[in-house]
Amino acid sequence: MTAKRIFISADHGLAVVYFLQSDVLPTLLDGGAEVVVLTDDGLKDQITARFGQPGLTVEGLRLAQAHHYAETFEPSRQYWQAFLRRAGSSDHINIEAQVSYIRQVEFEADRRRRLLIPIMKFAVEIMRKSRFARQQLVRGQKRFSPELYTDLFEKYQPELVVASTPGWRLDRYLLRQAASRRVKTAAVIVGWDNPSSYALPGAPMDAITCWSELQKQELVDGSDWDPNKVHVGGIPSYDGYFRKQWLMPRDAYFKLHGLDPSRKLLGYACSFITFSPNYQNIEALAHLVAEDRLAEPCQLLIRLHPNHFMSDKLYTAERERIQQLARELPNVHVVEPVPLGGELGYYSGEDMPEKTSMMAYSDVFLTVYSTMVVEAAIHDRPIVAVCIDAEGGWNTPGKFSLALSEIGEWPTHQRFRKAGAGQVATDVASLRTHIDMYLRHPEADREQRQKFIRDEVTFTDGSAGWRTGEYLLGLLKKD
Repeated sequence: MTAKRIFISADHGLAVVYFLQSDVLPTLLDGGAEVVVLTDDGLKDQITARFGQPGLTVEGLRLAQAHHYAETFEPSRQYWQAFLRRAGSSDHINIEAQVSYIRQVEFEADRRRRLLIPIMKFAVEIMRKSRFARQQLVRGQKRFSPELYTDLFEKYQPELVVASTPGWRLDRYLLRQAASRRVKTAAVIVGWDNPSSYALPGAPMDAITCWSELQKQELVDGSDWDPNKVHVGGIPSYDGYFRKQWLMPRDAYFKLHGLDPSRKLLGYACSFITFSPNYQNIEALAHLVAEDRLAEPCQLLIRLHPNHFMSDKLYTAERERIQQLARELPNVHVVEPVPLGGELGYYSGEDMPEKTSMMAYSDVFLTVYSTMVVEAAIHDRPIVAVCIDAEGGWNTPGKFSLALSEIGEWPTHQRFRKAGAGQVATDVASLRTHIDMYLRHPEADREQRQKFIRDEVTFTDGSAGWRTGEYLLGLLKKD
């Protein structure tokens, strides 16, 4: 019997972790499927060398051609479709992240786009209330299908195409072509905030698997998914955390970064830099540490954000300021995410041991409501969301900024706060108070953290990858 083939779109570093560094791929292969992973063309050899095995083939995702099509074929219409798709969910869910996105688009629009903003905002208001309008938008996207993958479909004859989004990224072209050929389509949710931030599908979809009942509700109530097509499978990328499979020995990790074993470790992960600088948070922490103004002697380890390595001068400048601060002040250290390369950038599974060990050995973990609050809670670390406002934000003409004190009502941020899984600091005084409290009482909020994890990731026994793989195999068996 010929094995059934599955296409998997791995167009992002997080997708590589989700599919290839979890039990998803082994489960699919053990279940008799053949898997064709489509990823950045320039990384095919690297991915094959790292993950190659019988039953797995790696092909290019043709992202350059997809970008070209998006930018040259009725680009304005495609742009506004993407805008409405992201901003136009039902208001039966928390839409604060989408509201901020609309503000960003309006602020950064050029003169030509600004003329259309009132019309598009009116359309969004209609879509908020009208399921029919949302469905019409989703159907109308099918006209933009460049047929980039015809040869691959004909060569491999897949029976299922799986992507790390339901067409929110350039994967929409692959998924649309699959639907046009009557090949089943499925998506997985790789990001904590994805269902509340990106809204409507970019292609006809048959199924989706997500982390939790909370995400399922966002998909059903916000984006009109049939609840029977939404599976709760947990988050395979985190199975390794629960199993402690990536954890380095503490002595080795401290030696790697020149850390002092006698000092408490504060770990800070940069986040939200698309909307706000992080430097003001880091500067406050660095001085509390360097001047020994905390309840116990501490040291600070700062994890830069993947966006700090983009070509954007603002992000690059902040990275350099952070690195300079670490050179000037004692007990302040910086760690950089490891790049996977190409379009997949610095969102990479290459440094899972680094991420795991940073969280596991931080006496207090700090960030700006990053997904890493979920990951740190898995490691049972006290968490502080640091939300000190930067005066003027990015303070650059044409660049939208959000005050960090205003983002607590975003869906995932709100859930973190309401769960009591950690503390929120909006100034230096509260930052110092919260850190000191956790240094003295590391067990504080432990029960709340544990419930937060159960609510957000569902399966805490390292079984999410197997569950997700079995679900995808099940889709192959359905008519």
